[in-house]
Amino acid sequence: MSSNDQSPRRYLTFTLHKEVFAVPVGPIREIIEYPAVTEIPLAPEFLRGVINLRGSVVPLIDIAARFGRGPSEITWRTCVIVFEASSEDSLHQLLGIMVDTVHEVLDVAPSQVEPRPEFGTVLRTEFVAGMINRNGKFVVVLDIDKVLNSHELRRLIDQTEMNPQAEPASV
Repeated sequence: MSSNDQSPRRYLTFTLHKEVFAVPVGPIREIIEYPAVTEIPLAPEFLRGVINLRGSVVPLIDIAARFGRGPSEITWRTCVIVFEASSEDSLHQLLGIMVDTVHEVLDVAPSQVEPRPEFGTVLRTEFVAGMINRNGKFVVVLDIDKVLNSHELRRLIDQTEMNPQAEPASV
């Protein structure tokens, strides 16, 4: 795809703690109802456990806790978005994120995605890929590769395992 390509890009929107976020649909494999979760002892708050997805073990990330907003409340609308995350050592790692509710898929021209602000967001700026102006409000587009970076998640899990009583480091 050339840098001049102005064809619309597709984003899935979802709510998390009353805020609307978007992620590119490319790495999404599926969206499922909140399933039975096997908890992992001494795991950090953001790692809810693992789920069984047709025989595959899929880590379940509480994205609100990952953003430092505390654990998500599970309701009848809670969903899991399953992503295929890539890393140097595992090209096809499936990861699930919990969200409060899924909304819609948007087709957005690249020119309608504003650059990320360097400050003023409630998230680490590297987690933000851009902003979509939707009906006068901004929707934060997450850089899902940064949010689900396997090396950083592993580092945070290792910190919790080494010192289970300590609060996790800044996520």
